[in-house]
Amino acid sequence: MSLNNAMTADFLRSAYGGESMAHMRYLIWGEAAEKDGYPNIGRLFKGVAYAELCHAKNHFTVLKDQVGDNTVAAGAVFGHTNIVENLQGAINGELHEINQMYPVYLETAKFQNEKDAQRSFHYALEAEKIHAKLFQDAQDSAKSGKDIGSETIYVCPVCGFTELGDNVEKCPVCGVSKDKFQAF
Repeated sequence: MSLNNAMTADFLRSAYGGESMAHMRYLIWGEAAEKDGYPNIGRLFKGVAYAELCHAKNHFTVLKDQVGDNTVAAGAVFGHTNIVENLQGAINGELHEINQMYPVYLETAKFQNEKDAQRSFHYALEAEKIHAKLFQDAQDSAKSGKDIGSETIYVCPVCGFTELGDNVEKCPVCGVSKDKFQAF
């Protein structure tokens, strides 16, 4: 299905830009966490980076018929200091997406009857809620000088749902079976 509304297309491009930057930022912060003695928080950053890549791919796919150059305005967190501050940057970015960005983008896509965009925004919004909690828990550990546990981090390749440990048989957001999940 092609897009019919310029505003939804602009929101998809903005979300694509933000998710792409989050993907790279989390890879950078993941490497730093490992170097600083937090290998499991490093894995968490890498797992969530993969989820952000899934979101960017979903947004990009919905834009498949929107051919041409565009200037993309997207919010981003910058800075690279220490584990606690990097996790705060991740939390801030996720909370912005949960409380500001995706609710507006999703409601606009609904109003404009853009079904594919609705699905893409919904998937991202639901996953970001989980990411914010995971980063908050990791920051709580890092503030006490501790790494998080070594449970495997599972990420749904369709919607970016992220789970610590082997607790689900299928994705609660999009229904994909667990055997398709990427493990970190």
